[in-house]
Amino acid sequence: MKYAFVGLGHRAQMYVDALLGEWRDAGTIVALCDTNRTRMDYYAERIGAQVPRFAPDEFGKALELADAVIVTTVDAAHARYVCAALDAGKDVIVEKPLTTDAEGCAAIAASAERSSGRLIVTFNYRYSPRNSAVRRILMDGAIGEVTSVHFEWTLDTIHGADYFRRWHRDRDSSGGLLVHKSTHHFDLVNWWLGAAPELVFAQTDLRFYGAENARNRGLDPRPERGQGAPGLGTDPFILDISADPRLRSLYLDAEHEDGYIRDQDVFGEGVTIDDNMSVLVRYTNRAIMTYSLHAHAPWEGYRVAFNGTEGRLELDVVEREWTPPHAAIDPSAASKAHASGAWERLTLRRHWSPPEEVPIESGAGGHGGGDRLLLDDVFRGAGDDPLARQAGYRDGIRSVLTGVAATLSARSGAPVALEDDGTRVR
Repeated sequence: MKYAFVGLGHRAQMYVDALLGEWRDAGTIVALCDTNRTRMDYYAERIGAQVPRFAPDEFGKALELADAVIVTTVDAAHARYVCAALDAGKDVIVEKPLTTDAEGCAAIAASAERSSGRLIVTFNYRYSPRNSAVRRILMDGAIGEVTSVHFEWTLDTIHGADYFRRWHRDRDSSGGLLVHKSTHHFDLVNWWLGAAPELVFAQTDLRFYGAENARNRGLDPRPERGQGAPGLGTDPFILDISADPRLRSLYLDAEHEDGYIRDQDVFGEGVTIDDNMSVLVRYTNRAIMTYSLHAHAPWEGYRVAFNGTEGRLELDVVEREWTPPHAAIDPSAASKAHASGAWERLTLRRHWSPPEEVPIESGAGGHGGGDRLLLDDVFRGAGDDPLARQAGYRDGIRSVLTGVAATLSARSGAPVALEDDGTRVR
């Protein structure tokens, strides 16, 4: 297979490195496309070959060279490139979220249904051994029919704060955290339950980050960005991108081309997304979920509990138990793989029986070995997977529209209905 990449920020690296390493027999990288030449040059040097590089308006030329396209752009641009690639008959691998709004979902669905190409949405959390174990237990009927789900996800002041430094802070670019981040979580629940969302109600607010909250807590004055800031090295919310060779090459050295600032102050102006979110979802199998996402916690991880007609299943995951008070730590999600004090526990509680701790097998690499399994599916095919972990465009649409519906509900104060098996906002 010949692969073209569109969007050469940090998300592209996992796929580039896979094709240069363990999965090099699966294909070659034949084209790069991005708004920024410096970022393309960074990856071209990593690839070690004279890979053709194209601006966005030359994307058609990249398609001519490729069999498949890997889309890792800013979220709001996904639909443009996914549709163009599918309409050209190419296979598409797209980072979550599939897109950011209902219009993009409809356009992708139309392209996918008429295309000879296949579309894969890379939900790596499905492949994490702990989450796969949950799916297996529920499929086996160990707690009977699931009646309700409680799901709490906490982002700490390393990883969570980073969304407020980057383009993600702009709702028009990311769809907000209920789309960009929660799409992972909503997809997990859809997959765990084997059901689709049909009614969504939500309340959200920006309570910690942003300029107004900083003023209310007496944090003024604040620097506009981390580079050159007086508090660099002492303020835990100021990121030094010059200290990380990868961030420096991809962003600091590339600023002269497009003016994109990777280390904006999390307490600055221009934050249009929320940091506290509560959502209530009803599913087609009559299960209901209470969900919360909190982006300024002192620890990172999640808790999910399933109540069933024959018992209860609980998954507790601590990915990072505390946040060191310095700015030099890697803010990416990948850094959690090396965090001290991380632990996970899966507990099955059947009616009339003592609790059972279910062992979780874990492998090497990110997400307990889940990233390797995902990449194997992407580049070598899913094979016969009884857990059906590989996700298609309808899975991507369901997860996006749960977040879109939640955002609409928070604005209007009314519930929002989904129809057509969770793939269309009513």
